[in-house]
Amino acid sequence: MKPSSEALLGPEAISARVAELAQSVCRDAEGDELVVLAVLKGAVPFAADFIRHVTVPVVLDFVRARSYSGGQSSGSVEFLLEPTVELRERRVLILEDILDTGITAKAIVDRVRAAGPADLKLCTLLNKDGRRKVKIEADYVGFEVDDRFVVGYG
Repeated sequence: MKPSSEALLGPEAISARVAELAQSVCRDAEGDELVVLAVLKGAVPFAADFIRHVTVPVVLDFVRARSYSGGQSSGSVEFLLEPTVELRERRVLILEDILDTGITAKAIVDRVRAAGPADLKLCTLLNKDGRRKVKIEADYVGFEVDDRFVVGYG
């Protein structure tokens, strides 16, 4: 079966939703500095567009972890890059491009939570709830998508 190359979402819809997500996050973070942790590599275009709409002071950092090998989830998570900024007692937002099985996202959330942030939220552009293998929900969701292979944008 040949993979489909159809676009699920157009650039205008994505752009508008990213702006709405940033506005929601900023309302919740009003008066605080926000540490945005973009999950490498997939969330980089999302993070770049997202922080352009952020109206509170923001610090951008990155985390890289993987649970996939050859297109299949291995079930274990390997951290390839840890955040470099202090997270203790700070407001932290993890930006993920696609929340799928949840294995990697949960491991990242757990690792960041262990660093003692004052507040921790998860934001995903695409949520594939039907594929979830662990209990995790995003605090902010751009779009719900069906259980099929999708790639981000950028």
